[in-house]
Amino acid sequence: MARTCAPHDGRPPAPGPATRPGRPAPGLGTRPGRPAPLGATVVPAGVNFAVCAPGARALWLVLMAPESGDVVAELPFPEDGRTGDVFAVTVSGPGVEQLHYGYRAGTGAGTAAAPVLLDPRARGLAGGGAWGERPRYRSQIGEDTFDWGGTRRPRTAPEDLVVYELHVRGFTRDPSSRVARPGTYAGLREKIPYLLGLGVNCVELLPVFEFDETDNTYTSPETGAPLLNYWGYNPVGFFAPKAAYAATPTPDAAARELKELVRALHEAGIAVVLDVVFNHTAEGDHRGPTQSLRGLDAPASYLMTPDGGYRNLTATGNTVNANHPRMRALILDSLRHWATEYRVDGFRFDMACILARGQDGELLDNPPLLEDIAHDPVLADRLLVAEATDATGLDLTGRFPSYGRWSEWNARYRDDIRRFLLGRPGSAAAFAPRLLGSPDLYGARTAAASVNYITCHDGMTLADLTSYDERHNHANGEGGADGIPDEDSWNCGHEGPTGDPAVLLTRDRQRRTALALLFLSQGVPMLLAGDEFGRTQQGNNNAYSQDNPISWLDWTGTRTHADLLRFTRRCVAFRRAHPVLRRVRHPGGATPEGWKLPPVSWHGERPGEPDWSDGSTLLAVLLHQEPPEGVPDTVFIAVNTGRADRAVEPPAPPPGTHWRLSLDTGAATQPQAPVPPGHVHGPAALRLAPHTAVALTAHPDGP
Repeated sequence: MARTCAPHDGRPPAPGPATRPGRPAPGLGTRPGRPAPLGATVVPAGVNFAVCAPGARALWLVLMAPESGDVVAELPFPEDGRTGDVFAVTVSGPGVEQLHYGYRAGTGAGTAAAPVLLDPRARGLAGGGAWGERPRYRSQIGEDTFDWGGTRRPRTAPEDLVVYELHVRGFTRDPSSRVARPGTYAGLREKIPYLLGLGVNCVELLPVFEFDETDNTYTSPETGAPLLNYWGYNPVGFFAPKAAYAATPTPDAAARELKELVRALHEAGIAVVLDVVFNHTAEGDHRGPTQSLRGLDAPASYLMTPDGGYRNLTATGNTVNANHPRMRALILDSLRHWATEYRVDGFRFDMACILARGQDGELLDNPPLLEDIAHDPVLADRLLVAEATDATGLDLTGRFPSYGRWSEWNARYRDDIRRFLLGRPGSAAAFAPRLLGSPDLYGARTAAASVNYITCHDGMTLADLTSYDERHNHANGEGGADGIPDEDSWNCGHEGPTGDPAVLLTRDRQRRTALALLFLSQGVPMLLAGDEFGRTQQGNNNAYSQDNPISWLDWTGTRTHADLLRFTRRCVAFRRAHPVLRRVRHPGGATPEGWKLPPVSWHGERPGEPDWSDGSTLLAVLLHQEPPEGVPDTVFIAVNTGRADRAVEPPAPPPGTHWRLSLDTGAATQPQAPVPPGHVHGPAALRLAPHTAVALTAHPDGP
């Protein structure tokens, strides 16, 4: 669940352009427009503006100079240009498509004081300025003239994906990134060779919809300076890219630079998934700024209480009325826009349980929006991933309405692997189904319905998960009480940085074992950027407000933690080399006719004797497949999460093969080349050090 800023506390929004209704329009002509498509569309005779505003008795179009934002004209929508609840006008004149615009709704009296509203379907939002500057937003007319150069989307099968979650700005903002344009779409593009070397084939970008990073009510306890909304989970518009992420912070440059990034990633065979926020907006509750939807169509846009207040199911001040027909249409149009104009490969939906709620805020059995998205023909080949929780505590993990299409961030995987790594009671039995793609949760779907992760942007990094028992969030200005209270973390004997060799050895083993299990598990693995080289947030597990080295990737870690980086690359390559780890179907324990071994079998210190007791800290499993389900492939995995050595006798490999040790998280170093470090023949016992895992692979007998 993404953490955003507290609801507005009355701080006035950034001022918009000063205007007067009825201001003359020199050189511009108007006529009744067409009600579809909604938004601003360049037509042969000018620009057609169409906007849905059911609550307005009259509407004015405010046109502004692109450089200064000064008002050029304020034009009434013609009465005969209204069709139902849609106001439409076509404006002609020299350079009209270059003007910025907004809408003013009113009834005559008091209209001059009404705010200038953004177009909910604006493809660009100007006035945001450089990162950290307080915005004065205005809508911009946009056209898709980008040349994709024949580049095609990768279309990687979901079960073959390795997802890498990153923040566009934080990925290259630190000087150690050594890119020409740090903190931008272009800076990320410079790092594509690194992504290829790591082996990931999908990036998941934290929000890139336009958002106001200055919308944070907290200040730094050290300096008193305002903190930022760094993550960006407070969308101002659903169609416009974040301009401050461009090297030149304008809407046109942002659109071009983001498309160049997507094109370059696709050329490298890397898919692009956007983290999208449709559960709330930056307008907040009654204390927040009226920017767009509130002034045009509040009842259809937000969930309201019987007394006219805002239902706050998101802990941000408002909750989008996602299953109202007009809001459904807006969200679908947004998704189609990003899928077609930006050619992204999928979407991760923040707090997606909100999208399953009805207009009274109650959970729906058959949410129309989720069904519409699942069956939309334009989105038919896009990845749909739900964060199946919301701020109320509702958890639909394994129960999210899927319609045969939706995958989920598997929060049960996150919790169960963390507890297993700590050797908690009952954790071995709880983690066992997670290793198989969670058939107890997704048995009616494929294993790819489970997006497996240990860490994400929201919470501790992997390094911190093994270095801190408690959160250290003082820098957030909330008295250290924000963030998840207990993340099942373990400092391995010392809180925070230390030079103790024993503590460092345990931390190293914990991290390697965590990464190994992530890539050995069926489902779709997701890696948090920087976990592969020990990135720390100094124990801060809610760094949404930290636009500084706490959140930025320190690329010196690629050198100081080079062994961990090499190990991660090896794990990714190992997964890619073994189709038995990427099966679509959940494996069963019965041996199919003609097979030498069952698809899955569980073991313990001795073959066929798994330990499912409450105190077990040992998990051993053999994964096997043969034609017609795939090429012959056999992997044996053994994990010791206890604090003492364990001896494990591997089961017999398939006839005509022998075991070879391919991964060992207890080894001081791993070979860089894909040459296995050794052989294990016959029934010889494996010696597993504390907090370690091994993987054996079956190889044909012979030289």
